[in-house]
Amino acid sequence: MTKFTREEALRYHSCGRPGKIEVIPTKPYNTQYDLSMAYTPGVAEPCLEIQKNNDDAYIYTAKCNLVAVISNGTAVLGLGDIGALAGKPVMEGKGLLFKVFADVDVFDIEVNEKSVDKLIATIEAISPTFGGINLEDIKAPECFEVEERLKQKLDIPVFHDDQHGTAIISGAGLLNALEIIEKKINEIKVVINGAGAAAISCAKLYKNLGVKADNIYMLDSKGLITAKRTDLNKHKQEFARDVSINTLAEVLKGADVFLGLSVGNILTPDMLKTMAPNPIVFAMANPVPEIAYDEAIKVRPDIIMATGRSDYPNQINNVLGFPFIFRGALDVRAKTINEEMKLAAVHALAKLAKEDVPEAVNVAYKVHNLSFGKEYIIPKPLDPRLITNVAPAVAKAAMETGVARIPITDWKGYSIELMKRMGLYNKLVDDIRIKAGQQPKRIIMADASNFKVIKAAHLVHMEGIAKPVLMGNEDEIHKMAKQYNLDLAGISIIDNYSPKEDKRRKRYAQLLFEKRQRKGMTYDEAHERIKDPNYFGVMMVETGDADGFLAGFSTRYANTIRPALQIIGSNNTQNHIAGMYIIITKQGPFFFADTTVNINPSSRALADTALLTANEVRRFNMVPKIAMLSFSNFGSNRTDSPNKVREAVEILHRDYPDLIVDGEIQATFAFNRQLRMEKFPFSKLADMEVNTVIFPDLNAGNIAYKMMQELAGAEVIGPVLMGIRKPINVLQMSSSVREIVNMTAITGIDAKTVSDEIISL
Repeated sequence: MTKFTREEALRYHSCGRPGKIEVIPTKPYNTQYDLSMAYTPGVAEPCLEIQKNNDDAYIYTAKCNLVAVISNGTAVLGLGDIGALAGKPVMEGKGLLFKVFADVDVFDIEVNEKSVDKLIATIEAISPTFGGINLEDIKAPECFEVEERLKQKLDIPVFHDDQHGTAIISGAGLLNALEIIEKKINEIKVVINGAGAAAISCAKLYKNLGVKADNIYMLDSKGLITAKRTDLNKHKQEFARDVSINTLAEVLKGADVFLGLSVGNILTPDMLKTMAPNPIVFAMANPVPEIAYDEAIKVRPDIIMATGRSDYPNQINNVLGFPFIFRGALDVRAKTINEEMKLAAVHALAKLAKEDVPEAVNVAYKVHNLSFGKEYIIPKPLDPRLITNVAPAVAKAAMETGVARIPITDWKGYSIELMKRMGLYNKLVDDIRIKAGQQPKRIIMADASNFKVIKAAHLVHMEGIAKPVLMGNEDEIHKMAKQYNLDLAGISIIDNYSPKEDKRRKRYAQLLFEKRQRKGMTYDEAHERIKDPNYFGVMMVETGDADGFLAGFSTRYANTIRPALQIIGSNNTQNHIAGMYIIITKQGPFFFADTTVNINPSSRALADTALLTANEVRRFNMVPKIAMLSFSNFGSNRTDSPNKVREAVEILHRDYPDLIVDGEIQATFAFNRQLRMEKFPFSKLADMEVNTVIFPDLNAGNIAYKMMQELAGAEVIGPVLMGIRKPINVLQMSSSVREIVNMTAITGIDAKTVSDEIISL
């Protein structure tokens, strides 16, 4: 668990702007016109529309995306009844989680009222403001009545997360744990220690999932809840058992599942030993679980265990549920959150845990490859796919049960909309992968003894982006795949050192010798060179044994380019090659060149780089609008570097008049259209948005793309090697899995459009 001092926690909440949330405008407000539209007189028009039809509030106000987080402070975390105002930091925190995980806006409302009737009346009175209400930290049993009565009174979702959140997340974990140990849910014995809001909600949900009522044993601070007891409220009475046993130790014998929502260290090792084989233990007390994780694993190696803590596997964390449940409910304007919607969230979470985990999640949790099993039965809170899996499932259940006001018909479009909300959607990357997958090509992936390359190949194969062929030691590849639970079924492996490849090596060596014999290479040298994976892989592409080659994960850039030039050659009359990066920003994609090959290019080389880049940009169905960058603007400086760029532009304007290109120009004016129009209205770029930039030398290009990647947080795809006759691409050293997948897709697209025809430059 993350360690911090009391002072650090207080400083976090007080430094700068106090608290954790703020309200920001979503409409322009800089002019008198803007202000008159925002308030008076312009605001009158939507008011009148809402007066005629209350549902129009969803159109003209923030109601459609606004949730109230409401508490009276009677059961705040593990602190108890500390009062409404003292609970405000928790409610603000809940608002922060809603926003950062699902882009749901929140007003936190602390109500200083313990009377159930008055609390309900207060919430009902303010409810028109909101699209949904999240009840928080209201003590049991009052919380049950508050939620039930509000759900009857209001036509917006009302959800007490303390109850249902834990039930939904643990329910997903229970389903997956049972699948792993191959037990049937209708046959298991479940012991629940604790009888508060969360425990009772868990028991109810488990029944809906298939656990038999007679197999649920619930204990409170006085022992087992039995029919003989006279101190039970109606919520506990539902789980009263007609048995003579009373203590946790007695009840736990032969139990398949222990769910702890009580106090720390109440489950002893001796009790744990009496549970059934392959016990499932969800010890949810915080910060000290009912039994320590390490102790439980030691006593019962066959255990599947989850806690509420982030420093152990399988954290039951409510943030896996409530942001996405409300997201789905709001997006169909649901009137309530019903049982079917909760169960949809359970099954969506359970299903997601069985899918391949994105590399970003592995990196965030400092593991190599999370995969479905005893230590990964529920998704991690930082998994970016939660919003596109849980929210649509909830929305669909709302529609199917008739509580949705508006339908969603385009589920793919809805998923894209959700990703855009979270800044996760990249249309160009999506288009690249779709285009590559329309006709998957055989792409050789070198350096395949590396985990990231194997993981990328697995994803490429699963998504149908290409037909990956791993190149490397076959035994090492299979060993690593097994270690990280990666399925390589359907993926070919080429071991270029294997005796099985002797014939092919001899054939390739002869071809290489024929190509290079008049350039100083002997047959023996050719035979030795072909052992190099880069030469072998490039030769596979040249001979048609593969459609594309991707290397460079653990080798120098030049070591891949050299074999490509010697064996395949360039595709243009100038024998010119260059490197390009695709820079993904919030303003859209930009194409940077040359960023990897030409150190100090001539004006002719700059012009050729612009032409190669323009051809590449068109492959992505975009019109290249090219700025030739310099520290000078249109002749303002007459030194060597600007002169070189100016001469390149003159060549392009003369020989390629239809190409949208201009310069020399500073980056400020290249990217600021309005400023460019004011200062240089004569520019051929006119009022266009530049999407392609050519740098005057390798220093500038290489520095620029790396600064965009590191300081601006831009996603960078590349380097794309331009000018080679067949699809050969080079990875950045130590690329991420996502980068390898994207480069595989680009290589596949190159393979679809490759031609032996020489481009005239």
